Amino acid sequence: MPDLIKDEEKRTVLFLAVSLPALIVSFFDLGKLPVDAAWLAIVLCGIPIVKGAVVGLVTKFDIKADVLVSIALIASVAIGQVFAAGEVAFIMALGAWLESRTVAKARAGIEKLVHLTPTVARVVRGEEETVVPAEEVKPGDILRVLAGETVAVDGAIVAGQSSIDQSVMTGESLPVDKSAGDEVYSGTVNQFGTFDMVAQKVGEDSALQRMIRLVESADAGKAKIVGIADRWATWIVVTALLAAFVTWLATGEIIRSVTILVVFCPCALVLATPTAIMAGIGNATKYGILVRVGDALERLAQVRRIAFDKTGTLTYGKPAVTKIRSCDPALDEDALLGLAAISELRSEHPLGKAVVDYYRQTGGRLPAQPEDFRLLAGRGVYAAVGNQEIFAGNEALMAEQDIPLPEALVQAAAEAKAEGSTVIYLARNKTAAGMLALSDTLRSDAAKTVEAIHQTGVQTILLTGDAPQTASHVARLAGIADMRAGCLPEDKLETIRAYQKGGEPVCMVGDGINDAPALKAAHVGIAMGGIGSDIAIDAADIVLVGDDIREIPHLLKLAKKTMRTIRINLTASMALNAVAIILAISGILTPVLGALVHNAGSVAVIINSSLLLKWRR
Repeated sequence: MPDLIKDEEKRTVLFLAVSLPALIVSFFDLGKLPVDAAWLAIVLCGIPIVKGAVVGLVTKFDIKADVLVSIALIASVAIGQVFAAGEVAFIMALGAWLESRTVAKARAGIEKLVHLTPTVARVVRGEEETVVPAEEVKPGDILRVLAGETVAVDGAIVAGQSSIDQSVMTGESLPVDKSAGDEVYSGTVNQFGTFDMVAQKVGEDSALQRMIRLVESADAGKAKIVGIADRWATWIVVTALLAAFVTWLATGEIIRSVTILVVFCPCALVLATPTAIMAGIGNATKYGILVRVGDALERLAQVRRIAFDKTGTLTYGKPAVTKIRSCDPALDEDALLGLAAISELRSEHPLGKAVVDYYRQTGGRLPAQPEDFRLLAGRGVYAAVGNQEIFAGNEALMAEQDIPLPEALVQAAAEAKAEGSTVIYLARNKTAAGMLALSDTLRSDAAKTVEAIHQTGVQTILLTGDAPQTASHVARLAGIADMRAGCLPEDKLETIRAYQKGGEPVCMVGDGINDAPALKAAHVGIAMGGIGSDIAIDAADIVLVGDDIREIPHLLKLAKKTMRTIRINLTASMALNAVAIILAISGILTPVLGALVHNAGSVAVIINSSLLLKWRR
């Protein structure tokens, strides 16, 4: 029980659960109790409202809806209308609880980014290697990075070759080959070879630390939306008090004034927004959409442009074989694929695994085991099977092995690269045999989804860290006219901020750690829940649990439908209040009847909102 009382949410649920039957007992006068049971609702639900109103007024002179509610409660109790006071307290407490259920909880995305920060580095001084804390690395230090280790600071390679997984910074689906002179970033992972690098940007200046600061600043800058009842609270309070006072002066009947205060309480107004939003969230959940932040649907209805990340969002995020070209008359495409699969069977490189997976899918079996295998970091692989020596890798490997490439093969490779593919050349016994093109393929439903988004009146843009030719190819296939390539996290963030400063609220859809700042800064952030990183999910307002981007058009329409429902709720509740106020002034309504009118209005709002649960356009 002590733990239950300490937990605010559980305590509120307990108080509401006790207050409802107490009000029923009070209204029907059940049990002939010595004290009106409605006092339970006043004490449990009303006192916290009065306390919050007093604290807000005294410390910040903050006039919210609970100020008028507190005045109505006190006035009702003062003239003996205990049930009316308890009923209003219960309805307001229920509305506040529903609203709190839709408010975002504290998120841990920034903490997870901090955990990515490397803690140690391997510093080379002369012939000696020393492992030191990463914060002790200074610009100009030479660091050695082994296979599987995370790069501790930003810098440039001075010796060695490798492939770097830099998806944390750029979102690229494939590791990037690096050699002497190439830049590397903190937080990225060395996949295969060993290399030495010179430290250039350390500590707070490193790329990963800059991204952490971007996420923090983007989160702090996102405006919070205030409830409609609180937005209008000052006018409601002033109008209610003035109407009650004038009525008292004109009629001399204090009960009419108290009734005006009761019917003026914005119970239905308080329920209008949270009930509709909760119903909208319930609707979204049925289609695999998790709305993590209460006001996300309200903000989504205002969006005029959707920014897509490429890898893992519009594409599947995994390389696949898209083209096979043989230049050896003795090898057809199937035989060439077989040689490639044998040579890559023991490779841990994502491209090698993709080749083997494609061979298994098309052939239904594993390739033969090579008799010898060597990984050539940053270039490719060597394998021997039978009397054949196979080299599979990039142009640098072919040049290193003095293997000339036929012009027709080079031309075919250039065409594949222009479409955003990565090319693996194959050579058998020191003679070029052909090439395989691999790329991250577009989701089958991406183009239809983009078209459906355009039909809702929302424009699209592609923001990706990939090379321009890859980005433009994917954008063309998806039907997206606007595109930005080579984007680092800060580039995506600045692009979104520029659109929003120009009056175009942006929704960002992404899945990677590098998308976290943009997801935070955007008017609404949508993350892929299946393949998305935990940090991207924590930074987002909405999560596509099954990575199904086909539901984005429904989500956009649902957001607008939810806002229409809220407007209907507000209009109806204000109209009902206006009629009730006229009846209260004329003396037709008593405080108890006024409270029941409020109940009817609140029930109508809840029923109208619940219609959203099954809505599908």
